[in-house]
Amino acid sequence: MPDLHSVKAMVFDVFGTVVDWRSSLIADFTRWAETHGITADWTALVDAWRQAYVPSMDEVRRHPENGFVPLDELHRRSLERLVEQFGIANLTDLHLDYLTRGWHRLDPWPDSVAGLTALKRNFIIAPLSNGNVALLTNMAKYAGLPWDLILSAELFGHYKPDPETYLGAARLLGLRPDQLMMVAAHNDDLFAAQALGLKTAFVPRSTEYGPLQVRDFQPEGSWDLVAKDFVDLADKMGC
Repeated sequence: MPDLHSVKAMVFDVFGTVVDWRSSLIADFTRWAETHGITADWTALVDAWRQAYVPSMDEVRRHPENGFVPLDELHRRSLERLVEQFGIANLTDLHLDYLTRGWHRLDPWPDSVAGLTALKRNFIIAPLSNGNVALLTNMAKYAGLPWDLILSAELFGHYKPDPETYLGAARLLGLRPDQLMMVAAHNDDLFAAQALGLKTAFVPRSTEYGPLQVRDFQPEGSWDLVAKDFVDLADKMGC
């Protein structure tokens, strides 16, 4: 076991690591569409929407002269394009607002709340997510996530994996990077955090992308901890 006595706070990737975005959105939109008489392939839309996630953030990076664009706005832009692409007709602005805010209403994985609650006893816990502050706050209320504070890319004007996000979180918490642990189900997130001196923990979510999942089934780096879920992570952290 690595020496983790220096760790004072733990920050978490959220989409896919803490919450099950894919199943949540598909179920939400299917129920909603039935009551509004709207027909669409919601599974295909949700999968395409998520595939637009990284390219939309890359566009922000390529054009810093336009300023930082929060994730809610990126989600809305992608949705408007996809609705047209998928031929989903008769959607009003209110309908598009509801769908965009679906990312505020995501269900946690079954172990997330119990594991976070246990970790909170000994550590400061917070999301470190590309979600904007309003999104993460509303999600926490909806899903019962017991964060101590919200740490968002929006606060730093940079999306992960830009260094400003990880180092900014340590700075706001008054900690050295090695006193902060990044927890994620995505190896790329952990590679970026580790390179900046953060401790790392990998928790696999092998059904995050459903049948489309092609990676992150196993740890791909020398992470400080690997846990099967958040309850196991809390146990390994002595909580």
